[in-house]
Amino acid sequence: MRTPSGNNDTPASFTDDVFSYYISLLDSNSTELSPIPPFSDSMPRRKHRTTDEDSNPDPNPSTNPNFNPIADNQGKKKNKKRSIARLLTSLAVLDAQDESDRHDTDESERRDLSLLESNHQQKTEAMLDYYSSMEEHFDQLDESDTIRAKRARLAATAAVTTVAAAASVSENSAEPASGGTHHRRLWVKDRSTAWWDRCNSPDYPESEFRADFRMGRATFDMICDELRSVVARENTMLRAAIPVEQRVAVCIWRLATGEPLRLVSKRFGLGISTCHKLVLEVCSAIKTVLMPKFLQWPTDADAISSMKSKFESISGIPNVIGSMYTTHIPIIAPKISVAAYFNRRHTERNQKTSYSITLQGVVDPTGAFTDVCIGWPGSMPDDQVMEKSALYQRAAAGMLTDTWVVGGNSYPLMDWVLVPYDHQNLTWTQHAFNEKIGELRRIAKEAFTQLKSRWSCLQKRTEVKLQDLPVVLGACCVLHNICQMRGEEMEQKIRCELVDDETVPENPLRSHTAKQERDSIAHNLLHRGYAGTGFFS
Repeated sequence: MRTPSGNNDTPASFTDDVFSYYISLLDSNSTELSPIPPFSDSMPRRKHRTTDEDSNPDPNPSTNPNFNPIADNQGKKKNKKRSIARLLTSLAVLDAQDESDRHDTDESERRDLSLLESNHQQKTEAMLDYYSSMEEHFDQLDESDTIRAKRARLAATAAVTTVAAAASVSENSAEPASGGTHHRRLWVKDRSTAWWDRCNSPDYPESEFRADFRMGRATFDMICDELRSVVARENTMLRAAIPVEQRVAVCIWRLATGEPLRLVSKRFGLGISTCHKLVLEVCSAIKTVLMPKFLQWPTDADAISSMKSKFESISGIPNVIGSMYTTHIPIIAPKISVAAYFNRRHTERNQKTSYSITLQGVVDPTGAFTDVCIGWPGSMPDDQVMEKSALYQRAAAGMLTDTWVVGGNSYPLMDWVLVPYDHQNLTWTQHAFNEKIGELRRIAKEAFTQLKSRWSCLQKRTEVKLQDLPVVLGACCVLHNICQMRGEEMEQKIRCELVDDETVPENPLRSHTAKQERDSIAHNLLHRGYAGTGFFS
């Protein structure tokens, strides 16, 4: 039954309403009857007995001489009681029917739940049986593979023993001129090493060797001697170890040319995986052994004084100990944090999606690196990369007091970072200062140009994993320093163009004291005669 408001009445609420209605009738002395609420059609109804009085009702009972008002009221009350009794009986029947329906519904739900649980249990047992049979099957396969591997090892051992015995017999019968030489076994793939044998020959022209490895033979031999204790391997019973010179040559050739490992493998007569392993091993050895000797921040007072004097002789700016620059190294899109390595500026300029990591470096007057910060994502601006570097930590520790590191407009003006003026309408003094700062910045830019030109692997996306790339880049910087210190000239035909977009620092002025000192330096440059005439153009 639906109420006028649209809500469904429960049987209990319906019963309470009807029962209250009839109780009110019993308590009432009025002979007037209110309308009876509608009942359900399913309720049992008593047949109306037709009497003569009913068929011939007297329209005016008061004119009937036999009319008794008291008896009539009592009769009406009895009729009301009988109606209420019939109603209560119908309600009881409805309640019993509802209870029976609920019992049937609960019983049906219990049967369905029991059937569902039984089916789930059967499926679970079937799956467990399937997995168990699969595990037994794979265990049997593993056992058979183990047995086959053992048999193969036994057969290989027997073959090696046979070959060794035959070689021993041949050595005893005919003594060779060179004793103790291990020959390649039959299971090693035979690759040609003719190209490397020709390069390693003393008759190989020095100019061709320099063109191939970006350095002279003397420098190459020095690097091999420095790394020999770390990269050398001993000969084994199965095959001879790769010589140190060949190991170092594989790494330097790969860095110098950026040639794919497939071609490097063919050129040196080694496996592709072996070449990749050698590159990482030698780069790690360079970083461990050679970086402390050839790439270090100056701490000696004489060395610092010498750097300041050389920089001042170039530009007239005092107390400069380094020129700073940041470049980007292209990489393959990483699998994680792709947005962090996305290089928006390179992408917009080249119209090609570009990902990169940063390489920040500080160079001395000769163009050799004294500090490098490698591996931060390419989306970071130069000032944030600087804040992540060891150079920034030194400055925070007070190790760069009364010194300047010259940078471009990508860096903020700080107590130890000196940058050019970047506002409009510069004065002659400010033009002169910017001109001298540009001379120092060109030293750093030239160093990075030679770095990327000499080691071509930095110009294109490399096959090295992202986590191994800082070691490779650090090795390139160390090799660049070695070439600079030993006077290795770079051929102009391999020179590349260095293109890096300058970023704008979030806070370009971080020290008002540095601003005043910069104005003082610019004033002294103009009045001491160091200012050129470039600002007139």
